[in-house]
Amino acid sequence: MLLSVIMPVYNEKATLEKIVERVQAVPIEKEIIMVDDGSMDGSRDIMKRIAGENKNVKIFFHKRNRGKGAALSTGLKHISGDYVIFQDADLEYHPEEYPRLLEPISKGDADVVYGSRFKGSGRAFLFWHKAGNIFLNFVTNLLYNSTLTDMETCYKMFKRDVIQDINIVSNRFNVEPEITAKILKRGYKVYEVPITYSGRDFSEGKKITWRDGFSALGTLIKFRFTK
Repeated sequence: MLLSVIMPVYNEKATLEKIVERVQAVPIEKEIIMVDDGSMDGSRDIMKRIAGENKNVKIFFHKRNRGKGAALSTGLKHISGDYVIFQDADLEYHPEEYPRLLEPISKGDADVVYGSRFKGSGRAFLFWHKAGNIFLNFVTNLLYNSTLTDMETCYKMFKRDVIQDINIVSNRFNVEPEITAKILKRGYKVYEVPITYSGRDFSEGKKITWRDGFSALGTLIKFRFTK
């Protein structure tokens, strides 16, 4: 079994080496596919050094910042694993929990597993981010007849054929609701497991804003009625 870890990178030099170290420490055979999305803080040089020191790390570069969705799309073109997971390049999510996400898929119970921040433990959310997430979860469940608690989570693990069947068209953070909408419309078996979340605030580098919430809402509605 090989796990493909796709890691979008945008100005994350402060955490990049640490998160790769933690991913590498997980006792699962893996490849790490890092996609730099136009960083200007030295992240690219760190990525090159990491790839030079680790045979299982692949690196790709965007000439300009295009967004998380574009970085994930680039990474998905280069996967060779049986399973795929998305991993942010900060320290908000804990790679040590990969085995927890993998279990329902490896047992044949799920096609996709979401790591739910709302079922797990961790640092307290920013109030408006939490409120926005709760609202978007409500809209998701209403539109797609589901019971998800954390549609926007970064930790989504897929069987390879499931994610390769999805044509991603969203370039920015609205990639999360797009993927969720298409998974639910296709009737894939989705499980949620609790995860630990060490959320950042804006002073620590958090990038998603209220504008992304409105974009997510529009994306959920759009893909409910289109392919």
